[in-house]
Amino acid sequence: MDSAALTFSLSRFVEDVRVLVPTGGHARHERLPDGRTTLVFRVLDEGRRGDVCVAGPRTQALFKNAPGVVRAVIIQFKPGWSAPLLGVAANTLTDQIVPLEDLWGRSGSDLCFELLSARRLPEVFDRLSHALALRAHQTFEPASARLARRAVRLLEGDEVRVESVAKQLGVTARHLRRAFTENVGIGPKDFARTVRLQRAVRMAAASKKDWGRIAADAGYYDQAHLIADFRELVGLTPGAFLKRPGVRSGSGDAEAVQPVLD
Repeated sequence: MDSAALTFSLSRFVEDVRVLVPTGGHARHERLPDGRTTLVFRVLDEGRRGDVCVAGPRTQALFKNAPGVVRAVIIQFKPGWSAPLLGVAANTLTDQIVPLEDLWGRSGSDLCFELLSARRLPEVFDRLSHALALRAHQTFEPASARLARRAVRLLEGDEVRVESVAKQLGVTARHLRRAFTENVGIGPKDFARTVRLQRAVRMAAASKKDWGRIAADAGYYDQAHLIADFRELVGLTPGAFLKRPGVRSGSGDAEAVQPVLD
């Protein structure tokens, strides 16, 4: 299998790629609850060292300063790919940041060395693409992962009730919850909450901050429901979240790119 074929196959399971570059000497990363697992390669200490970690799905927002980071490449996986790509159930990674070496063994540390030795960013992407696609072809994908991904598509559409999703997929709600938790990292009900939250954030960024209208369009019962979810999941009111200084929501000082998706 050649490199081009491996790279092309990444579009199946990679949802987004971002490069984070520090502003004023300090990198800042923000992540909202979203039911996604990400792979993060960081270049540290002016390029003298680095690391590759896996950040699991989050149940609470993360706001983190990262001093010493020269650059970070963040690969966000589509929900339901933790088992074939990483070799572990997604719920073992929930709210965790784990060195890739702990999951892949020596091949994880070897990948970090290869990425650090890359001279240009496209070469970093090529090596990441090759490693991930090769891993996907070598590991087993459980049937429950495919079920979970089908449920994700319904929950990210117009469906919000777990029982209705289970019925459409021909399984019990209990079976769906178990498959979803193992393969996405959080339960389907919690995942639906993250869908509403992310939808509201996108709408707020593009609107005049009419929270009543945003709440209705994002799928909340009312504005009070939206505010309560923000407080619980983000730790801030919607207004306070949008007023935080200097960082675009969800991505830190990052620029979206698509080198592995084309």
